[in-house]
Amino acid sequence: MNVDELATAIENFNTIFIRLPAVRRLNFSALSVLHTLQRRGPLRLTDLTTTEQLKQPALTSLVAKLEQDGLVARRPDPRDGRAILLSLTAEGEEIVRSRHEDRVANLTRLVDQLTDEEREVLAGTARVLDRLVEIEGKA
Repeated sequence: MNVDELATAIENFNTIFIRLPAVRRLNFSALSVLHTLQRRGPLRLTDLTTTEQLKQPALTSLVAKLEQDGLVARRPDPRDGRAILLSLTAEGEEIVRSRHEDRVANLTRLVDQLTDEEREVLAGTARVLDRLVEIEGKA
């Protein structure tokens, strides 16, 4: 297996995938925070610093903006009243859901242009990519 070739293919695919049209435009860092909170549930800000490639001051500012926009809510951590948990609001959940639906529709348009054999290979690839995410422990 040529891992360099695989990395290049994933990078090239990501270039088009992240740019597939979506209902609401947000910057990459904001979208990453929303998707992380959707996948991993309520998190402390310090937990987000391990998944997002931002330093805590920048992340604090971003979360404050997302909270001001009504996409993220803060609540006390039931395990430690001094700590705050961040979670998506209904509007934040809706953005993540609608972006996913838009991407599915746009990706379907591309997948429909593949041969049956290519679609079968792609289905197997999706399972392997899920496994890589599982191995990394970021799911």
